Amino acid sequence: MMKLQSLATLPALISYVLAIPHLADFPEYCPLSGLSSEDIQVVMQTSTWLGPQPLPPPIKDTSAKLVDDAAHPFKPLRPGDIRGPCPGLNTLASHGVSDQTSVTQFTDQRDSFAKYIPRHGVVTPAEIITAVQEGFNMGHQFASFLTYSVMLAYHVKTFTLVTTSASMRDCFNELIHSANEVGEGYVTVEAAALNRRRRIDDSVARNPVFSFETPRFLGAIAESGFALAMFVHNQTEDSTKSLALNDAWSFFNLHMYPEGFYRRQGPYEFPHVKSLTYKLVDMVGWRPGHNEGEYDYVVNPEDPATFCYFYQKQVNLTAQLYPDPPFITQGSDQGQLGYVLRGARRPDMRAIFPIRI
Repeated sequence: MMKLQSLATLPALISYVLAIPHLADFPEYCPLSGLSSEDIQVVMQTSTWLGPQPLPPPIKDTSAKLVDDAAHPFKPLRPGDIRGPCPGLNTLASHGVSDQTSVTQFTDQRDSFAKYIPRHGVVTPAEIITAVQEGFNMGHQFASFLTYSVMLAYHVKTFTLVTTSASMRDCFNELIHSANEVGEGYVTVEAAALNRRRRIDDSVARNPVFSFETPRFLGAIAESGFALAMFVHNQTEDSTKSLALNDAWSFFNLHMYPEGFYRRQGPYEFPHVKSLTYKLVDMVGWRPGHNEGEYDYVVNPEDPATFCYFYQKQVNLTAQLYPDPPFITQGSDQGQLGYVLRGARRPDMRAIFPIRI
């Protein structure tokens, strides 16, 4: 692993960092957002930084299979282990078989690499992309898009599970209520839509500065479909089976695969993601917009809530928040924006990069 420093510059860098106490021992998984360009350069030069790494390859076997197996036993949380609001990643960490976090070139993919996520909860983007394929059969293209979209938003080199995504865990009781009301005790697409609509209703009613535009609008609606697509035992390719509440409890509250759990039949890839997400958008009934005062929600007619627009907003809004770090735009295909584009790309899409003024 090559470091971006040399012995000739190390004393100067140490003196520089000691003069800036908040940068001493800066964890490489902490967000860089809010730091000045000068501070970011210090952090990058005093830590191990490899730059954007090649995407890991797609897994070869995308069939439904047992993932709660003897090679990936559940292990309870230990002191110091990190978990966050995403039940899927938490579950993969609970069934992880190693504490080792490493960045590889993925020149040789072996079955033994399917270690899921390191148990301590510090993980590289490549490990997440591989783990969600292995553990949940999330499609490679969508996994790459989602992982690097979140990484771009948080501006980190490695993740902790605390910073990886949002989920429905904190509103699990509301999800149960929706399931009992419209799903006959199961989480159906109707129950998922009702739960999301109620959460939006609550935010509109109680938050006068509530903003719900793409990318958050599309991301939140898509999240509502994740549990149906990936937490259902042996889910069909078109995600038509409903989620049993006992299984939902296992993921959301225990961070554990239900006993004998089989991942979905076929990868949850962009065509499936778009189909389920846009269906939920219609069922939820809200459109992208923001509050102008308490319960005065104004729809933004210029926000089409598409994944292509999601990418454009990442470039024109999210990436503009940072003072030109090189790993955001490095290379047409190898920077973080390049990976987001490759995930969302259609034949008529072209790469765009932030304009520096």
